[in-house]
Amino acid sequence: MQSKPKVIVLGDVCSKIGSGATPRGGKESYLDVGPFSLIRSQNVLNSGFSRNGLAFISKEQAKALDGVAVEDSDVLLNITGDSVARVCLAPKSALPARVNQHVAIIRSRPDQLDPSFLRYFLLSPEQQSYLFMLASSGATRNALTKGMIEGLEVPAISIEEQRTIANALSSIDARIDHNRALTANLEAIAQQIFKSWFVNFAPVRSKAADEKPPGLADDIAALFPDRFVESELGEIPEGWITGKISDFSANVRVGCTPSQFSAEDFYVGLEHFDRRSLTLWNGGTGDDATSNKSRFAKGDLLFGKLRPYFHKVAIASMDGICSTDILVIRCADKAYREFMYFSLFQDDVIQFVSDASGGTRMPRTNWDTLGSYDCVVPPQSVASEFGEIVAPMIETMMQCVSENSVLTKLRDLLLPRLISGKLRVHDAETILSEAGAA
Repeated sequence: MQSKPKVIVLGDVCSKIGSGATPRGGKESYLDVGPFSLIRSQNVLNSGFSRNGLAFISKEQAKALDGVAVEDSDVLLNITGDSVARVCLAPKSALPARVNQHVAIIRSRPDQLDPSFLRYFLLSPEQQSYLFMLASSGATRNALTKGMIEGLEVPAISIEEQRTIANALSSIDARIDHNRALTANLEAIAQQIFKSWFVNFAPVRSKAADEKPPGLADDIAALFPDRFVESELGEIPEGWITGKISDFSANVRVGCTPSQFSAEDFYVGLEHFDRRSLTLWNGGTGDDATSNKSRFAKGDLLFGKLRPYFHKVAIASMDGICSTDILVIRCADKAYREFMYFSLFQDDVIQFVSDASGGTRMPRTNWDTLGSYDCVVPPQSVASEFGEIVAPMIETMMQCVSENSVLTKLRDLLLPRLISGKLRVHDAETILSEAGAA
């Protein structure tokens, strides 16, 4: 008869397990910048800590929450609502910080339980399912209590082995983080070029001052005029026109019912977007979709129309289906495709549709409003040149998304086998080396 694996109880090897509270004054008292971060459930993702929507509080508010001061490498666990069981490590870059009532701090004694190993253990599919089961056992909303967390059982393996397993898995996460950083840099560069050419008209201003546009080859500089003309939108480059977003974009409406998609379909809901990011890192499957959806193709722009001020706009990295709360937008002329991506991503566009959205509690925009936005449209030659420069960056971004998807699946495959002892670390390192993650 096979003996039961030895375990340790989480509460016995932790110096702290506890959650925080909402500071006095609620959300209205949060600061755009401040001396202390307030970590909430939207900052805790299984893919790692996210700064999206990170709130800040004053010294006085933080003092009232001194009991939930976050330390470097604390394990953060979401304990309520739809995001329950999401887990990550607290990064040094977010400190000093406190947590609200939806996030628990788990601080292990490092000589007994490695925090990185604990994070991976809680992230394993088996433990995620178990945490969901525990959280759903209550009468109302999903919730994990302090007692539930303290009672969790962790494999009783040596601290050295814990660290070895964590290091092997961390090599995958390091590659994933590298891809995310690379993508953010490429997106920022493309955004900078767009604003220089199409918002600030920097090359035209340089030529109007009888100067060579900095950083542009002569053949590219020749595409820009050397003077401005008046228009209903103010001064615009000579030869350019004023128009609307609908002049170079179209809303593609291909509806589908649950009987027309399957578990193999890539599914995107508003919850899968990162705010203010053109890169779509997350997604689900057709199993997550239970009502009518819209079809989209790789290269389409997905624009969140519910609460548009959340700035959820991203490029589809593959074919799939999406929530009907998302507009599927396709470029009418491929020469303007990259121009379209960044045009619809601009803050002015988001502000315009947000101001025009109907409803107070759940404001929603539509294609008629978005397509009517007035903008300056460059000649095809300029838009095409922008695409030639930016398209390879976007392709690299899409490749990073694809690689991260493979790496995440590999990590999720190795994780339970390493923790259970069914796979030796040496063998896992060989697999990682072959996959290019080590």
